[in-house]
Amino acid sequence: MGEGTAMRVDRVGVVTTDQLRVLGLKAIFSEATQLEIVHLSIPGAIDDANLCLVLIDAECTTHLFELIATFRQARPLLNLIVLGNDTSPEFIERVIGTGAKGYLALTAKESEIRMAVDMVRDGSVWAPRKILSRLLDSRRKVATLQASVPRFTAREIQILNLLRAGQPNRDIALSLDIDEGTVKAHIGRLMRKVGVNNRIALTVHPFTQID
Repeated sequence: MGEGTAMRVDRVGVVTTDQLRVLGLKAIFSEATQLEIVHLSIPGAIDDANLCLVLIDAECTTHLFELIATFRQARPLLNLIVLGNDTSPEFIERVIGTGAKGYLALTAKESEIRMAVDMVRDGSVWAPRKILSRLLDSRRKVATLQASVPRFTAREIQILNLLRAGQPNRDIALSLDIDEGTVKAHIGRLMRKVGVNNRIALTVHPFTQID
């Protein structure tokens, strides 16, 4: 590095009412010359444009999830790690699901805290291994379900809604100003898309409950 070239220092904000928590984190990262730990008050927490990451003490607020949502809305690219006493899988999954990139127990070891901060800064998610596995499984299931849901054209949706209203092919054709043969062709394609073999099953299938 040439003389006079400034070294970039990333700022890590800490949202807490416990000054000892701030001092402890500063001590943990005292040898990290490219990191600066700064204490943020909740009202002004989102105003520091130089922040790369924020550690939120869950015990300092009764509105943790609202606070996470506020950060996500105002600074969507800012990484968040929550520190707390609640280590239940449901709570941690909700924290990650709300938009935090990591969760650490307040009893976490110094080495774990350093590793979590490094990994989240690099774009990874930090949480207990079992929680990450559950989150990945849940996301796979959602992706599989989304991939299995058929996509309907605007005309198909019109026909589905008329079928659900109990309209026969002739009335559907009159309503849409098309011939009955076209209606039958659309219904045939709809049944193949959904995977049923009659119009009654088509109208009651969960995939076709379109409003």
